[in-house]
Amino acid sequence: MAKAKKIKVETGSNMAPESYYIKVTSDGPYLVYGNPPIDQEIILPNEEGSSWVYRKGKHFTPDPAHTALCRCGESKHNPFCDGSHEHAHWNPTETNNKRPLLEDAEEFEGPTMILADNEKYCAFARFCDAYGRIWNLVQEAKTEEEKEIIRHEAGHCPAGRLVLWDKEKVFEPPFEPSIGIIEDPGIKVSGPIWVKGGIRIESADGTSYEIRNRVTLCRCGQSSNKPFCDGTHASMEFRDGIPFADTDKEW
Repeated sequence: MAKAKKIKVETGSNMAPESYYIKVTSDGPYLVYGNPPIDQEIILPNEEGSSWVYRKGKHFTPDPAHTALCRCGESKHNPFCDGSHEHAHWNPTETNNKRPLLEDAEEFEGPTMILADNEKYCAFARFCDAYGRIWNLVQEAKTEEEKEIIRHEAGHCPAGRLVLWDKEKVFEPPFEPSIGIIEDPGIKVSGPIWVKGGIRIESADGTSYEIRNRVTLCRCGQSSNKPFCDGTHASMEFRDGIPFADTDKEW
């Protein structure tokens, strides 16, 4: 296991206990240690049809020792690995540059808040457009009602692409170490693996990525920013075939 003292932690995030971590294998699945809860996270819309909240769906029972989650996109036993990566047409190479997210982020400053945006981490969950594009809102917001909409939109970005602070402290949702399997019925696709609560992600080479409160890992097998999601699942219309908890149907 990588030593915690050598691991960078994003401003505003806290590292989960060391027992929690995810190992990216060189040509296979993600190995999840520490037994965090794993649940479907289904994106639900507001009254205007835009992404607004998550609803927990099916609960998955992890292996007490370690759980193997699919990252090639071909498993018939999603979200778990079934060995399909051995025959799948995919490139397992990690392509993320391991630079801290904020180093390459663009900043948008308003009268009361600052928004940092690193677009290459976009998971295409679309919370940022719910009540006006967040990049425009943050440059105008003054009232508490306006600021709360921005906090909601930024905080529901599962990838942590959007980082918000009020010029004094970073705003981050208070997540416990856990894993979500995102489903996006609004566009009829299955989304990435949502890793919450500062769980460490360890590369196949043994080094660790920056610790962040919320990250999304690719599970369609086609991201250009592996192991992280870059939204490709939407354009390729990835579907994992997992039924929702309250229906026999996938959608």
